[in-house]
Amino acid sequence: MAYVPPATDASTIYPNWVRELARRYFTKTVNQFILHGNVRDLVPLEDSGQVRYVPLRDFLRDDLFAPRDLVLFYDRSAGLQFARPEMRQDFYRALEGFDHVQGTRYAHQLPRDPVRVFGLLERYFRLRLAEGRRIACVIDYAETIVPMAEGALYSSEDRDALVFLLKWSHDPLFLNSDFTICLITENLTDLHRQLVQNPYTAPIRIPLPDETERRRFTETYLGSQVDAFCARSEMSPAVLAHHTAGLNLVQLQTILADVLENHTRLTFEHLVATKKAFIEAEAYGLLEFIETNYNLDMVAGHRQAKALLRAAAEALRQGRYDVLPMGYLVTGPVGTGKTFLITCFAGEIGIPMVRLKNFRSQWQGVTEGNLEKILNLLEAMTPVAVMIDEADAALGHREAEGDSGVSKRVFAQIAAFMSNPAHRGRILFFLLTARPDLMPVDLKRQGRAEEHIALFYPSTQEERDELLQVMLRRTGIELSLDEVPAALRTGERPFSGAELEALLTRAKFRAAARGETHVSPHLLQEVVDDFLPPTYPLEIELQTLVAALECTSRALLPESLRHMDREAMVARVETLKRLLQTR
Repeated sequence: MAYVPPATDASTIYPNWVRELARRYFTKTVNQFILHGNVRDLVPLEDSGQVRYVPLRDFLRDDLFAPRDLVLFYDRSAGLQFARPEMRQDFYRALEGFDHVQGTRYAHQLPRDPVRVFGLLERYFRLRLAEGRRIACVIDYAETIVPMAEGALYSSEDRDALVFLLKWSHDPLFLNSDFTICLITENLTDLHRQLVQNPYTAPIRIPLPDETERRRFTETYLGSQVDAFCARSEMSPAVLAHHTAGLNLVQLQTILADVLENHTRLTFEHLVATKKAFIEAEAYGLLEFIETNYNLDMVAGHRQAKALLRAAAEALRQGRYDVLPMGYLVTGPVGTGKTFLITCFAGEIGIPMVRLKNFRSQWQGVTEGNLEKILNLLEAMTPVAVMIDEADAALGHREAEGDSGVSKRVFAQIAAFMSNPAHRGRILFFLLTARPDLMPVDLKRQGRAEEHIALFYPSTQEERDELLQVMLRRTGIELSLDEVPAALRTGERPFSGAELEALLTRAKFRAAARGETHVSPHLLQEVVDDFLPPTYPLEIELQTLVAALECTSRALLPESLRHMDREAMVARVETLKRLLQTR
């Protein structure tokens, strides 16, 4: 049987993913494809120099599979549908013959459940393929038919549907005929792993549009209305395309239509808010944009760490992505300002920074699907910085047990994504943790979180005074350093930024309770004398030592740790861990 190209019009230029699908199809070893990623967007088609945009379903029906004799669509909700009326009539003629032989009444009431539908389709496919007919079958929302689940949780219906699809993928009649199955899902990890890993099945990822495609779509959509758009927009179409990384064409169309049809004025602030809402919704609320008016000047102390980050910010502004690390591990005892430092860095870099929120779910397979969606969005938003707080708990472990392998799969997804050389400098990870020793080495090694920044409590008089001045300004207390109690400046115990802020806030509260508008030196002394910060000396010592052991720059270490014997530090860490375990 001769193979017919997916589309016969040589003047039509298709997206790269379509060409990849055609290439795999013409190897004559694959007839089943999983379309995943940006599957609910518009597909661009360039035909004789003219660009048009159509939904994926219309593209499959009218372009990719236009030469086929039979094109069928199936999903659980709509059941079986057909590209053209004559195709439906042909199917029902075959169904009436089946009903006559088997004594069924499917021609009067077509089933919708996958197992009975697939059983009917198999008989129909074999009948028509034997006649030399060319067939394409599109199965939408495939994750509802062959969902990701452990074997013990898989229902009988799910198993039967999986067997049908696996069998069709390597059936000799199907492989040697002009026959194609397309399964559509947003997240590849939502599908059963046996189907995804099947050598006769080819996953094809549909990416989010890049800047070139967004610009072309904007210009095509606006057409002769460019002047009307520019009259209501602070930015040109080209600038709009540049600032909409991470959005799909439908979302971009919403922004353009809002300007043209509703006469909404498009300002940079409005665009940022709209983009933020779109992306956070697309990521199921699991990505949060970090918006801050702070910069690194607001950070007290940590001079070497700030210098390192400022150098990275300058490289980003110059577009020197090649000199940047793949990611950063930011560690140090609690209260040293890890989150605040990176939040302030977000105000310096000029690119968006997002916080990865808790993407784990109690439901089987949902965690991996959430993460896949997030990573695809990050890839489309480049350049972007990503903050992951409490990274030791969030990112899983290769050796984790007891959660049906979820942590292992999450770890594998994150590790592979972080080590992709194409992401260097474009997706900048910041992994924050007070216990880097609990993180797998695979994530901390060179090629992933390459630069390890360690933060410590102030160790010199200058650092303590600088931190105190910043906290006085932040809390609005107008006192000079000479009016501050000596315990805060020269006492044996250094206070962390978090502890100082809590203490000064308590002083403001006590002043307000007494009807006073200002915190006096006497009142502050009274509060300091009364203040008993919670102390966890063993935990703090452990966090300090593991941070020092992880640090990749000697200049970041305080003097007391810079020349300390490394073997002695390791031995002390092991001792502290045993002491904490016996509590």
